[in-house]
Amino acid sequence: MLPPMQVISRDQHSISRKDISPNALKVLYRLHNAGFNAYLVGGCVRDLLLGLQPKDFDVTTNATPEEVKKLFRNCRLIGRRFRLAHILFGREIIEVATFRGHHNSDDEDHKKIAQQDEHGQLVRDNVYGTIEEDAERRDFTVNALYYNIADFCIYDFANGRQDIEAGILRLIGDPETRYREDPVRMLRAVRFATKLNMSMSDAVQNPLQDLSGLLKNIPPARLFDEFLKLFMAGKAQANFDLLCQHNLFQQLFPILKSYLDTPDAPPVRMLRKAFADTDTRVQKEQRVTPAYLIAVLLWWPLLARREQLQNEGGLPPMDAINIGSADVVHRQSQTMSIPKRFSLTARDIWQMQLRLQNTRGARAKKALEQNKFRAGYDFLMLRKACDAALPGEEIERLADFWTKAQKDPKVLAANKSDGSGPKKRSPRRRRGGRNRKSASSNTNNQNDG
Repeated sequence: MLPPMQVISRDQHSISRKDISPNALKVLYRLHNAGFNAYLVGGCVRDLLLGLQPKDFDVTTNATPEEVKKLFRNCRLIGRRFRLAHILFGREIIEVATFRGHHNSDDEDHKKIAQQDEHGQLVRDNVYGTIEEDAERRDFTVNALYYNIADFCIYDFANGRQDIEAGILRLIGDPETRYREDPVRMLRAVRFATKLNMSMSDAVQNPLQDLSGLLKNIPPARLFDEFLKLFMAGKAQANFDLLCQHNLFQQLFPILKSYLDTPDAPPVRMLRKAFADTDTRVQKEQRVTPAYLIAVLLWWPLLARREQLQNEGGLPPMDAINIGSADVVHRQSQTMSIPKRFSLTARDIWQMQLRLQNTRGARAKKALEQNKFRAGYDFLMLRKACDAALPGEEIERLADFWTKAQKDPKVLAANKSDGSGPKKRSPRRRRGGRNRKSASSNTNNQNDG
């Protein structure tokens, strides 16, 4: 049961309409003017109270998805597990959800719209209810906050504002039940704790270790979406450490379990530095790509597979890299899917590690002209910083050479081929054993016979 609802009047909170997306306000006002209840809900209200800029503005209402669609021509309905309305304004999407109700009825009609699997996970959840029931269905107390466009008050159903001020992350309801309903809530708990600089209550963090295996039941594509939120938003290193602590990262990347046992070993140091570098780039508003992190995360399993292929199959290094790349990406995708546009770029980065070993002749110049040179070079520098050289690789010399080569093309000229570059082909002998004319013969003589 929730505590008594608190109404926080306009003069008691800091949220102003000028901080709310104009498109979200359009949706709120149109729903309100059509006679429906309309509230901003969840993370956007929480972030505004914390003085943060929300990434998304979500709306909740007593209108059904079909009724919302009738009000907005730019609306599309999505979702099977829970029906949602997306209102499209160019690149911005305002998500509108109908108040969710309880799903504890046993009648046949109810089972058509609400269903749990054998693990307690909700696989269908189109049960509508009241705002009070909707608040009970929210995951964390800080997300059970509703901003009412009708009176500009905040409706706090779970002492969420108090927890925000105390810096404590609490779940609504029984933690084990809530995690079983949706195991992704375990990842959300970690993400909110780091993003909001909050401490997880004992009730939130104690079940994580035992229930972490439930993440195996989540579709791989959904876990990739969570991966982006965890590691591409400026808190990657903190999330990595907290996920490992609660055995959650090992569920996302089971392929890496054996590499996480020794915190000071190159694999873990390389991961932590890559995450820290990504956080720095996000904070500086520089471009980041999941492909680079995928390349870092799967590098060590790739090396192990490459060595196996070379030892057992006698494959050349580049062939072993290519086959090994396909193998490790496929294995990882069974747990967390990796879109092809990112896995292909990761493979390019891995291949560049071999190409960058050629510092002489035309091959060196060609490597410098590659589209993925910069990503490959950054990866090389990361490996150097973490003592992650390949067997027999002079990584210090390579890093120094490619650093200088980017600044001064003369470095390539000075490091010209010493015989290792392409050789001039000797003239072909003619078939039939006929003798060639001497080089001094004229053109007509060269073509005689």
